[in-house]
Amino acid sequence: MGNERRLRRLIVGDTTWYWTVRQRVRPAYDDCRLTLSLRPEGTRRRLALVFRPSQDRIVSNTYFESGALVRLPDRTYLNLHEPGTVRRLLDAAMPILDLRPSEQVIEVDGWRYFDAITDVAGKDSHKPPMRKETEETEGREGAERRGPAIVVTEPPHTTLGL
Repeated sequence: MGNERRLRRLIVGDTTWYWTVRQRVRPAYDDCRLTLSLRPEGTRRRLALVFRPSQDRIVSNTYFESGALVRLPDRTYLNLHEPGTVRRLLDAAMPILDLRPSEQVIEVDGWRYFDAITDVAGKDSHKPPMRKETEETEGREGAERRGPAIVVTEPPHTTLGL
């Protein structure tokens, strides 16, 4: 089992982004949160997308796998440990970096960007929420052999079929 807290690389065009997912678990579920932090190489700027539980919004705690986000009305699911999800969230949140050029740490509500990327994908792309264990393992092993960089061309969108 790999370290899900490790710093990962995501190459977008000519820019290398470093990203990590942190989970804060508290006794009261309302105090829990998931934070996706993104930092472009060569700078100290950091974009933090914070996901807190709220009505019809679930963040992983112990019931779901690490990094899971679920919007209940339509059961839309994303996992912050998937590079395609991170790429789509980065693309959606990129304009905020231009709006706040002097801020070193930009912390924003991540659910706004969750809605933006899942609503654009539309209702016609229904994929299963989890891959088979062998496919997931093979994909991670192959990525480790090629090196730590992750290049994403097609981001995933899934809807839970509960």
